[in-house]
Amino acid sequence: MITLVIISALIGFASTKPCDTEGSNTELLLSLNKNLLRSLESQEGLPNPSVHLALRLSNNHNLAKESEHLNRLKNELHNDIQSSLSNSQPVTGVLALYNLALKSSCYDLNTVSFTVNERSEALLTHLKNQMELEKEHIAFSHRPLTNYYQYSLGVLALCVSGIRVNNHVTNKLIKAAEHEQFKHGESESVDTYAMAGMALQCVKDSGCHMQNAAGLDTALSKIKQKLLASRRADGHIGNEFSTGLAVQALLAMGSEVAECAASMEAMRTAARSNAYHNPMAISQTLPALHQTSYMAVKSKECLTEDNTLVLEPLDPVVVSPNQVKVNVMVEVVTSSGAAALYSVHVPKGSSLLEALELLKEENVGFTFEKESSLWGPFLSVVNGEQARQSDRRYWHLSSDGTALTEGVGDFKIEAAQRITIRNTSY
Repeated sequence: MITLVIISALIGFASTKPCDTEGSNTELLLSLNKNLLRSLESQEGLPNPSVHLALRLSNNHNLAKESEHLNRLKNELHNDIQSSLSNSQPVTGVLALYNLALKSSCYDLNTVSFTVNERSEALLTHLKNQMELEKEHIAFSHRPLTNYYQYSLGVLALCVSGIRVNNHVTNKLIKAAEHEQFKHGESESVDTYAMAGMALQCVKDSGCHMQNAAGLDTALSKIKQKLLASRRADGHIGNEFSTGLAVQALLAMGSEVAECAASMEAMRTAARSNAYHNPMAISQTLPALHQTSYMAVKSKECLTEDNTLVLEPLDPVVVSPNQVKVNVMVEVVTSSGAAALYSVHVPKGSSLLEALELLKEENVGFTFEKESSLWGPFLSVVNGEQARQSDRRYWHLSSDGTALTEGVGDFKIEAAQRITIRNTSY
């Protein structure tokens, strides 16, 4: 653990740097905004409500492209959610994000409904119902139907939409924070603490949770303490991909911008080195760099908005043949602990997904299946064994013993290494 002296020194040093968006910082924000907007053109699968939310919370807009994306959300994503609801599949997280995306465009939520079993009900009614199912699941199994990140998203979406959140629903989140239940595997989840912080701060600001006001304050204090304790020497909170949400939460909970200076600078440094090439990563980082948070959706007004964001034509990418290959050892550890080891040579710079596909093609007994998510593809089945959310399991990825912070589609193979794919519970 880094000493408080070092942390204080770093914060003091970083806070002397400008926290506004002047000069190079403005250019960086504009570049990230354009990258996010450009991602809409190459987006595979369903449209991403988190991307739309970040575009709407930015200062610069391309209203025509944002409108096109909104229409895709209202059609493609809407139909997918309706299908999940009809099949009684939990959709708390994506339903909440859809809600936030629509509200960020000042769309009348009362006109949005889903028809399930020939019965039509408003989006907000379905979200409230999902939260009741989550709450009941906590009551008898001590954990949500999905997870506390999605649970927090649900509370936040209802709250910013002006819906009074059931005290029993809020209390479950308060108790989870007090008892430090926001974990992914054995590690504490900075993302979950951040989302819970925004959700509970919104509830507090609404003035609707008076029965357990002391518990609410205690939970918020605990969350802020956890986020600050997770700040690394380089300013990132947790890792470079959780810092955006963490800064959003700290700002929402009342921290001054200057208090987040070290983390702001860490995100700028990561952005300049192209760490945020995944649209989902940009969508969580950009609001923080704009010194705002998802809570701003509550008071969002879509009037006299800037409409100057224009995408310049991209130069054609010339792909030169890469003759350099590196060896990747792939270890698969099943839920029983049985391990299998494989070897494959891949072009330097390949994604981990490309490496696994090459290994699969070699017919050495390695197989895998993947599913899509807002963060990109993730492994669902490896060598015939599943790791499903419904079973509280996932495939944990590490390189030379260090857990990967990027997914299979984003992590690049730049040198020989050993990749371990382990069936893990959470």
